[in-house]
Amino acid sequence: MKSLEQRLEVLADAARYDASCAVSVADPRSPRQNELGIYESVGPDGRRLALLKILLTNECVFDCSYCVHRRSSDVERARFSPEEVVALTLDYHRRGLIDGLFLSSGVLDSPDATMEQLITVARSLRRNHHYFGYIHLKTIASCADELVAEAGRWADRLSVNIEMPRQADLDQLAPEKSLVQITRAMNVIRKEIDEAQSDPLPNARPDHADQDAGRRYRPHRRFAPAGQTTQMIIGATPATDADVLFAAASLYTRQKLRRVYYSAYIPVEPGMVAEAPPQVARERRLYQADWLIRDFGFSVGDLTPPGAENLDLAMDPKLAWALRNPDRFPIDVNHAPKGDLLRVPGLGLRSVETILIARRGSRITLADLAAMRVPLTRALPFIVAADHVPRERGSTVVALPGLRRRWQQLELFDRTADQSA
Repeated sequence: MKSLEQRLEVLADAARYDASCAVSVADPRSPRQNELGIYESVGPDGRRLALLKILLTNECVFDCSYCVHRRSSDVERARFSPEEVVALTLDYHRRGLIDGLFLSSGVLDSPDATMEQLITVARSLRRNHHYFGYIHLKTIASCADELVAEAGRWADRLSVNIEMPRQADLDQLAPEKSLVQITRAMNVIRKEIDEAQSDPLPNARPDHADQDAGRRYRPHRRFAPAGQTTQMIIGATPATDADVLFAAASLYTRQKLRRVYYSAYIPVEPGMVAEAPPQVARERRLYQADWLIRDFGFSVGDLTPPGAENLDLAMDPKLAWALRNPDRFPIDVNHAPKGDLLRVPGLGLRSVETILIARRGSRITLADLAAMRVPLTRALPFIVAADHVPRERGSTVVALPGLRRRWQQLELFDRTADQSA
C-alpha cells in the first residue's frame, strides 16, 4: 500500500495532462514550489490563484488511445478516498498554500460511481467543513443527469472534456465515448446555470435593505457560478484547425462556455497514433485564434478560409488575416469604428478603448499611440494617424520591402505592450 505522499506524487503528476483550468506549474521562487500538486492559475482579471490540482484516481475503465491513463497503459496506478482528498485540501488551505481545488479523475467501475465520489468531496468541504475556497470539478460525461446537477450545487466551475472536434476522431481513438453524451452533459450544466441565474430561492427572505427600499429581492440559487469549460486534444488526428475552431465556436454559442482549452497531443508510446512531436506552436496559435473569435469579432472563416484550413505557424492569426486582406488597410485611428480598429495588428482591447476616448478631444499622433504602449512596429504598416501615412497604401501594403520576412517572428501578444493585442 502506497503512502499518502507517494499517491499524491503520482496523482498530482497525472493531473498535469488536464489543461481545462489554465494552470501552470507554480513559480519556482514561490515557497509553494516544494509542495506536491500545487499549480498556479491566472484568472480573467489577471489575479493568480494557487490550486491543488489532483486526480481522485488514475485508474480508468476506458481505453482511449490518446490518454496515458487508459486501461491498457502500463503506468503506476494510485487512488485517493474522498476523505483523503478533503483532508489534503483542508491541510493545504490551513497552511495558506492554496486558494482552491481542481479535482478530476479516471473512471472507476462506472461513470456514476466515480461522479458520486467527486461530489462527495465537494459536498463534504462545503457542508461539513464550511470551506469557501474555489472548487473546480471535472464532470464525467456519461454519468446521470441528476449527478451533474448535484455537482454544480457545490462546485464553482464544472468542465466536461469534449476531447475531439469530430465524432470520427472519437470513433478512431476513443470508441467508448460519443459527442452526444458529452454535449448532453454540457446541456444539463448550461440549463442549470441559466435557471439558477433567473430563479430566486423559493424560501429565501428578502434582504432588509432592499425591503426597506420597497424592493422585492430574493437571492438566486447557486449553481457553478464560474460557468463551465472544456478541453480539446489537437494533433492526434487529421482534424484541421478549421475543424477545431468551428467546434469551439459552436460550443461558445450553444453551451455558453467560459473557455475552450487546447492541449497539444503527446504520443503515449513511440509510434502510436501520431509520431510527430507535441504541436506546441499549433496549440498557441489556436489559443490566439480562439481569443480573436471570442473578443475581437473575427469569424472562423476569417482565420481559416478555404485553402488555408490550418493556421500559419510562422505568424499570429491576426497578422495573417491582415496580410490576406490588404484592401482593408490602412485604417485611420482617428475615424475608424471600433470593429475595424480591433482588426489592426498590434491593437488590443485596452488600446482600442483608449483610442476611442482620446480621439474625442484631439487628433491622435504616433506619440500618442506610443504613450498608450501600442507596439508601433506591428501597427505602423496598417494605420493612418495625424502625422503618419504608410509608405504603401491599400492593396500594396503586402509589398512593403521585407514586410512578410520582418513579421515572421513577431507575436500577437507582446508582453511589453498591450496584453490584449
